[in-house]
Amino acid sequence: MSEQNNVYEMKSKSPKDLKKYTLAGVIIVFLFLLGALILSNLFIVQQNEYKVVRQFGEVTRVIDQPGLNYKLPFIQSVSTLPKFLLIYDVPPAEINTLDKKRIMVDNYAIWRIENPKLMIENARAVSVVEGRLGDIIYSNIRTELGKLNYDEIINSEKSARGSFNETVRDEVNKLLERENYGIRVVDVRMKRTDLPESNEQSVFNRMISERESTAQLYLSQGDAEANKIKAETDRQVKEMLATANAEAKTIIGEGEQEAARIYNQSYGKDPEFYSMYRTLESYKTTLQGEPVMIIPINSPYAKYLMGSN
Repeated sequence: MSEQNNVYEMKSKSPKDLKKYTLAGVIIVFLFLLGALILSNLFIVQQNEYKVVRQFGEVTRVIDQPGLNYKLPFIQSVSTLPKFLLIYDVPPAEINTLDKKRIMVDNYAIWRIENPKLMIENARAVSVVEGRLGDIIYSNIRTELGKLNYDEIINSEKSARGSFNETVRDEVNKLLERENYGIRVVDVRMKRTDLPESNEQSVFNRMISERESTAQLYLSQGDAEANKIKAETDRQVKEMLATANAEAKTIIGEGEQEAARIYNQSYGKDPEFYSMYRTLESYKTTLQGEPVMIIPINSPYAKYLMGSN
């Protein structure tokens, strides 16, 4: 019964109505496809990126302002490049110093894209740019470190590197600008400097030997300074003793002179008493050790000794 109704309905519609429905369906499909096509060719530019529009491989425009944009369907394509700072870790490499020492240098570079069109035309991709950047940085670091001795590089107290990083950065930017890569290096930094494994032990031994030589030099200088201080002290002591002896002799001479003056005054007052006193003083020396003396009985010396008048 339902099939018969459908057949009846189909028969009841005129060819004009069928044509109208078919046209409406085509329009709907077209609008749907058109909307899909438009949406697929719209793109959004973020704050931290460039959008590069290419037509048949050639760059037609670069969009650096955030917002909604479009491209022509089928013939144009869109690629993205970073607008923020990028860090490239340069592979470690061996460098020869001015004094012919070999060291391993590990460094990195901070860079950014300033002209996406030039970068794509001359390098095509970020990986290619970083490869070229590594070669240029290595070449300049090798040149600059080749002007310095090994001790000046690793020893902060003797360092003569000065504005080494700035010099390398400026030289790298000159080459990049000359080759129209459309990028700029913001900073170049050395993370570390190491010795090649084959040289480490020999250099360590040499460093130990140098430290021992330095220690021995300090000890020798200390001994020399100690001897100098001792000699100076001995000289001062001798001078002080000589001065003291001279002053003592002067004082003794003055005392003897004063004693002689007093003796003379005493002798002048009582010569006989003075003669007796001098004789008694001589007894102190003569009678030491209980000597045996043979003297005349009438000798003045015996007279005083015997206590006779």
